Amino acid sequence: MEKQEFTITLYTENAIGMIGRISNIFSRRKINIESLNTSPSEVDGIHRFTILITESEDVVRKLCRQIEKQVEVLKAYFNTNDELIWQEQALYKVPTEVVNEKVYVERLLRQYGATVVVIRPDYIVFETAGHREEIDKLTEELTKYGLIEFVRGARIAIIKASAGFHEKLKQFEQEEPAPEIIENEFLDQQDQVFTM
Repeated sequence: MEKQEFTITLYTENAIGMIGRISNIFSRRKINIESLNTSPSEVDGIHRFTILITESEDVVRKLCRQIEKQVEVLKAYFNTNDELIWQEQALYKVPTEVVNEKVYVERLLRQYGATVVVIRPDYIVFETAGHREEIDKLTEELTKYGLIEFVRGARIAIIKASAGFHEKLKQFEQEEPAPEIIENEFLDQQDQVFTM
């Protein structure tokens, strides 16, 4: 199977050490995480991980099943770029004199929707959001004009065809327990089964 970009979205309880445990699953399978973002979700107490990797669909499907075995992981989804609305954020530090003197740089920043975050006598910090290709192109252009510093944030994404995890939780809470009762065949044999 051909490798492509996949965005994995995890909903987890807010537990200490979750990032470490999840990244260990990727490390054991020798899968490189290209981008990792964690944030609160639309549900109180539930956190959302957005992880970008390049792998085959079969590997990603198995990976999500493995991740869902973690006690604190409520659900794992994986999607291609076409199934998502996604952005990455970037900050650029540019010499003030370049922006003041070069009309092209000012036009370029407007073209990419960059907004000013900080203005100082020696530099200006701009912020923009977009797809990686757009951010890379702006970075390449600003490098020609003395780009001082650049940083890109992790991917954030929303699944196009999803009603949201909150709806799934509400639906789960409304469902009745299974009508049939499953009896534990060893319940009346506690002394024989649980001896040391």
